[in-house]
Amino acid sequence: MTALLLLLPLLLPLAAAFLARRRAEQRSLIALMGLELALVLLCLFCKGEFSLPFLPGMPILLRLDAVGRIFSVLFAAMFLLAGIFGFEYLHEKRERYYLFYLLTLSAMLGLCYAGNLLTFYLFYEAMTLLSFPLVLHEQTEASRRAAMKYLGYSLFGAALALFGFFVVYPATGGANFVPGGALQGAAAPLLLAAAFAMIVGFGGKAGMMPLHDWLPTAHPEAPAPASAVLSGVITKGGVLGILRTIYYLCGADALRGTWVQTAGLLLALATVFTGSMLAYKEKVLKKRLAYSTVSQVSYVLFGLLLMNRAGFAGAILQAVFHSVAKVCLFLCAGAFICKTGKTRVEQLYGIGRSLPLPLFCFAVTGLSLIGIPPFAGFVSKWYLAEGSFTAFPALGWIGAAVLLVSALLTAGYLLPVVSKGFFPGEDFPGEPIRCGLCIKLPLIALACAALLLGLFPTQLLGWLSGIASGIL
Repeated sequence: MTALLLLLPLLLPLAAAFLARRRAEQRSLIALMGLELALVLLCLFCKGEFSLPFLPGMPILLRLDAVGRIFSVLFAAMFLLAGIFGFEYLHEKRERYYLFYLLTLSAMLGLCYAGNLLTFYLFYEAMTLLSFPLVLHEQTEASRRAAMKYLGYSLFGAALALFGFFVVYPATGGANFVPGGALQGAAAPLLLAAAFAMIVGFGGKAGMMPLHDWLPTAHPEAPAPASAVLSGVITKGGVLGILRTIYYLCGADALRGTWVQTAGLLLALATVFTGSMLAYKEKVLKKRLAYSTVSQVSYVLFGLLLMNRAGFAGAILQAVFHSVAKVCLFLCAGAFICKTGKTRVEQLYGIGRSLPLPLFCFAVTGLSLIGIPPFAGFVSKWYLAEGSFTAFPALGWIGAAVLLVSALLTAGYLLPVVSKGFFPGEDFPGEPIRCGLCIKLPLIALACAALLLGLFPTQLLGWLSGIASGIL
């Protein structure tokens, strides 16, 4: 009976989406998204699995493991906060927006609850198709091009993952997610090629090169709350795909030391550096944050590909902390756009005199993204550097150096927004602009989370240690 509870978080957004289609009433939808988070928290205590026959030998399988628990709470919380923000940001076509927004949430939770690769892949494709209208929301020519680019890159990445599926399925006896991997013994050359195809394919959704270019195109055209979940949450769908491939299908022991690990690490580090450089040069704020996502999510992929305890802990911490920080940063950018219409970095001089709270929250989560203690990002980057030295005692400094250079570049493209926003000069004009609670509350909650998770990471680290013991 408790396994049936896993269906409730998947079905409630469908009912809420129907309500949104009929009438996007603010209080009702916020209450339903809050109830959704409560159901996700309730499901943390669920045991067992729910299976539905689909194809011979390939059922749709739902079950919740430790990794799914962490990501399900993260996804539901971020969608709730970005959804609340949207009520003040969006003025037109709100019904259609929340229809697809809530359906996307249902697909994202399906990724967390998937117990085999078939179920994961079905929800993964649903996530792409349902989030496509969020990019297309404004229905301008630029948004159409951006949405088609997002769809094209996503489907190509999914096709690579599907090739891996066909190869991995018979080798693993059904492609069920098994802690430590379902492969027995060393991986054959074809299996290694399949694993690499899946890493690159899922990595496209996570913004890893060479399938990263949809992010800087899609984010500026999507509404800010949609950009927030695209960057902070939907990219983590790709992260989950890579995590399941390495640790629950192939197994870290089968991939460690192979060309797959080497090539994956090189791609991740190249993406970290390139994304930071492009963000540093970019002048449009949302596009700058999109390039930042290209870089920062590849920190997560780098940690997963290290295939050791410290790297795994750093990767999951970075996934959580990046979601918190990047959702907040995009919502802050949305507040600037909503209240002043300013989209470029040079237009934000003195913005702190008009919108002090959004800029203050931008500063707090920006410091976390850079990795300044005591904010959350410092903890994850510390473990990533430790994992690099543990995996490669002689060459670990290369990975740590790339992470350090990226952190300096991150400071270079985030801190000037804060310094020039708060200190434009004594004679700079500026009048306070009022923000409603739908803007203030999500920003305050996310900024507080970035600080508290950095001050008190022990509980989360304990959970990650338990997960690592079962898969490494």
